[in-house]
Amino acid sequence: MSIGQLHLHQSLGLTDERVIEMYKYIVLARKFDERSFLLQRAGKVAFHVSGIGQETAQVAAAFALDRERDYFLPYYRDYGFVLSVGMTVKELMLSAFAKAEDTSSGGRQMPGHFSSRKLRIVTGSSPVTTQVPHAVGIALAAKMKGEQLVSFVTFGEGSSNQGDFHEGANFAGVHKLPVIFMCENNQYAISIPYHMQVGGKIADRALGYGFKGISVDGTNPLEVYRVTKEARERALRGEGPTLIEAVMYRLSPHSTADDDMLYRTKEEVEMNRERDGLPRFKQYLMDCGLWDNEHEAALLDEIKKQINEATAYAEAAPYPLPEDTLKHVFAEKEEA
Repeated sequence: MSIGQLHLHQSLGLTDERVIEMYKYIVLARKFDERSFLLQRAGKVAFHVSGIGQETAQVAAAFALDRERDYFLPYYRDYGFVLSVGMTVKELMLSAFAKAEDTSSGGRQMPGHFSSRKLRIVTGSSPVTTQVPHAVGIALAAKMKGEQLVSFVTFGEGSSNQGDFHEGANFAGVHKLPVIFMCENNQYAISIPYHMQVGGKIADRALGYGFKGISVDGTNPLEVYRVTKEARERALRGEGPTLIEAVMYRLSPHSTADDDMLYRTKEEVEMNRERDGLPRFKQYLMDCGLWDNEHEAALLDEIKKQINEATAYAEAAPYPLPEDTLKHVFAEKEEA
């Protein structure tokens, strides 16, 4: 790394403390993800869908947004994002174990269906990309009320082919709404490689809807932070939406129900592992003199303790009651 590249984060308005905090959330998301995979393989939890390889973009975007005002509509791999905006490992573990205390759904949704009224994380559903029109609607309401906020929504490149994305993008472009679309292009829609899904760049689709589209290295958190921060500033100036295509690679199988070796090779995965953003960001911090092996060991010990405590708590927590299955589904009469 050249001298000119050192301390790049400061030129972006990130203090040393903030950039270290970003790294800590990236590592936390990775370790939570790895633990969840082991719990599923051990038969402790039923299902896990992984975000390994995508954490750098998720955390960086979260740090570029206003965590006190903006609204968030993440998709099911966004552990790094939701942790960065305030969800806890304990809450995510309660969801993984499908326990009654699960803040997202009371144990009634699959893991990765994040929801928090307090944190303005809008609940998602299993059909992909349905969150895009919802994000556009929130942005429309903000514009009508004159509120200085944006809505931020993520999705995969495979689901960007769905009508929900195109209808939402068209409406947002027509009305110049303060919404940021971030496509986490991880190269596979379950088993279908990118070149069999899309004929061009995801970012170029924004041109057809009249707003800015940017393709960025999703494994570089400082670049993702920069483009997301600029997108938010444009939105608040009334210049409308931005489509960010964060290009990355899904290092894990699609889910614990997937055998990814049926459609890609170990060699391909290992080649992309060399471009993993987590160790590269760690090296950047070390080159800046902000991090060393002693700090790393202490962080890993702290995270291991946090995840162990959350796992133990969630495993011992009670399951939902059978009679609560329809709670918050149908309207109920108020007692006189």
